[in-house]
Amino acid sequence: MKKLINDPEHVVAESVEGFGWAHSDIVEVRLDPLLVLRRGGAVAGKVGLVSGGGAGHEPLHAGFVGVGMLDAAVPGAVFTSPTPDQILPGLTAADSGSGVLAIVKNYTGDVLNFETAVELAEDEGVSVAVVVVDDDVAVKDSLYTAGRRGVAGTVAVEKIAGAAAERGDDLASVAAIAARVNANVRSMGVALTACTVPHVGRPSFDLPDDEVEIGIGIHGEPGRHRIPAASADVITGMLLDPVLEDLEVARGENVLLFVNGMGGTPQSELYVVYRQAHRLLEERGIIVARSLVGNYVTSLEMQGASVTVLRLDDELTELWDAPVHTAALRW
Repeated sequence: MKKLINDPEHVVAESVEGFGWAHSDIVEVRLDPLLVLRRGGAVAGKVGLVSGGGAGHEPLHAGFVGVGMLDAAVPGAVFTSPTPDQILPGLTAADSGSGVLAIVKNYTGDVLNFETAVELAEDEGVSVAVVVVDDDVAVKDSLYTAGRRGVAGTVAVEKIAGAAAERGDDLASVAAIAARVNANVRSMGVALTACTVPHVGRPSFDLPDDEVEIGIGIHGEPGRHRIPAASADVITGMLLDPVLEDLEVARGENVLLFVNGMGGTPQSELYVVYRQAHRLLEERGIIVARSLVGNYVTSLEMQGASVTVLRLDDELTELWDAPVHTAALRW
């Protein structure tokens, strides 16, 4: 294992501390418990947005703290949910009196720990709504979940709900928009290589050089099946078809097409995938109205990609276009 780290047990804290120094104009970092907060604290009159989960998926979630997205991110150990006593201060810090929306990826540890923290926050007088993201169409249940996994679609939920909160929507409205995004977004990924968790020191699974795993999870969980390595166009079709089948996008509808890298894939290859996905959507008469390409929800240094499609309407498009200023996403 070759990694630019010191002690594997301290890698998350050291990374978050460095992140805070690098982006001190956008975020504030607390080290005990570990939190990334929006610079300046909770905004009066605005619904707070909080998300979190295991580290190793950077820039998710800390990279999306800032104007127009999250007010707090709670990082756990690599591929491990943060604990309730970490999450609770994140929820209270994000509350300005208008309530907090917790955006939770559908992994058993995340769901249970956020659930406990939400109960504790409500005991302290904080109004909290929860939206669970489950956009992965690859498998219904996996090693980490009951039901579908939350993967790259989380970016769309955080961005659009964050814009709704920023324009002044109340808690019920922000939660409803987040749920609407989740209901209209689907993703599927592929792994070309495994990743290595620092404190484990070996690849998370064995994948021969001449095979790829279709439907992989962001923790290296098994997908639908393994196939012999194939061209980018073939693999892109195998990712996009199940997404469109599940989402039931109709000819003439507008979508956001998001090609996400898993951490070790060059941007040039992601654009090759995007090219084919865009062509396939156009052939079906589906309009690619918005796009995003890059490494946003990663799995350490895994080589691979995922394809996400979000059905857009006028309001979701407006909220996607709304200003955002975070370390990882800004316009």
